[in-house]
Amino acid sequence: MLDVNAGREYARCDGMTRRDFVRLGALSAVGLSLPELLAREASGATTKPLAKNVVVVYLGGGLTHHDSFDPKPDAPAEIRGKYGVIPTKLAGIKFSDKMTELAKLTHLYALCRGQVTGSDHHETATQWMLTGNYGLMQGGDYPSLGAICAHELAPLSTLPPYVAIPRNASFTWELGKAAWLGERYESFKAGSVGESNWQVPNLSLLPGVAEERLTRRQSMRQALDSVAKKFEYSDSLTSMDAFQQKAAQLILSPEARKAFDLKAESEATQTKYGKDFWGRQLLLARRLVEANTRFVFVTQGGWDHHGKIYEACDKALPDLDRSLAAFFSDMNERGLLKDTLVAVFGEFGRTSKINKDAGRDHWGNAGCMLFAGAGIQGGQVIGETDERGEYTVSRPIRPTEVAATIYHALGIDYEKHIVSPSSRPVAILPECQPVKELWSGA
Repeated sequence: MLDVNAGREYARCDGMTRRDFVRLGALSAVGLSLPELLAREASGATTKPLAKNVVVVYLGGGLTHHDSFDPKPDAPAEIRGKYGVIPTKLAGIKFSDKMTELAKLTHLYALCRGQVTGSDHHETATQWMLTGNYGLMQGGDYPSLGAICAHELAPLSTLPPYVAIPRNASFTWELGKAAWLGERYESFKAGSVGESNWQVPNLSLLPGVAEERLTRRQSMRQALDSVAKKFEYSDSLTSMDAFQQKAAQLILSPEARKAFDLKAESEATQTKYGKDFWGRQLLLARRLVEANTRFVFVTQGGWDHHGKIYEACDKALPDLDRSLAAFFSDMNERGLLKDTLVAVFGEFGRTSKINKDAGRDHWGNAGCMLFAGAGIQGGQVIGETDERGEYTVSRPIRPTEVAATIYHALGIDYEKHIVSPSSRPVAILPECQPVKELWSGA
């Protein structure tokens, strides 16, 4: 993998100097003129990082915003649905009566009621939300948010910088991958933590293999590799080498074993989160943040309710409410929100009118997202939908802006170009801005 900034240390947080660009001949390659570069340096492409870590809670399938964070109690029955509404700590803002715990904690997060993807297709909208880029580039997908973070930022611990719980998002195919960045930047899949017999994949030795034996094997393999690489070099070989080193490092790391050990939590904490799929995932996410994992991706899918939506949401919404509330409050009490950006979203909302199968269908013109931590001003609502919850009427927020918000918090220069395997300079994001209202409160 060739990066125009690869292998160098920089005093600037944007990772670029005029001298380096001229030396590498990259000004023309990335489409920047010298005046543009000077202006970029003067303005500062990035700021001091606001966060060390990011947790994305992905509500795959499309959360029903009408029945959670954006109810329409005055709309006709076929739109307002089954649930009533309750007040929150924000004057005039109401939630569904299934979101009782999160209604008490609005001071900890900002609610965005203007998510717009413009696509009603799971894969298209999900890939856009998880990469910040629409469609495919020449040669394949764009790298995911977590992969870019792993590529651009140094690890903070022996744990993988990008962990997915239980795995990357998946519909008909896996989404949110490292793509052409290579396997070394792919997520470490934590597995189905909600299962009673859960064990972290690749985090234990095979029976009969002692740690000393594994260490000797590693030393022998590295010696052989050093000879082989004198004769052959490829990105695939390097990626596999990095993958094997990461796996061995994890197995031998007490830090990693401790982070993944949910049994170390008190009974009270486990009960607060919930000893189920929802709670255990978020409890593990908190532990990974404490262990300095850069990017934690939590997949909490199952929101694609085309039929019998209330049979599913009668349980699913309270479970989500309980676990998210426990996560927000626990992160806050431990001081972890100060250095961690938390983002909660799916690929879209759902239709206003309940269909003939007592469900709601895909809807890319409206949806809700939550953001917390990293200096974000909680206790505010950004954006608004119309009286039917069908269209965003103020402050629409698109996937590129969500991605820019995450990169901005981490101090990543999202205007930077990375050179792909086909020698094409690819911008991390198209031209966009983060959701600055999250910090300004205006």
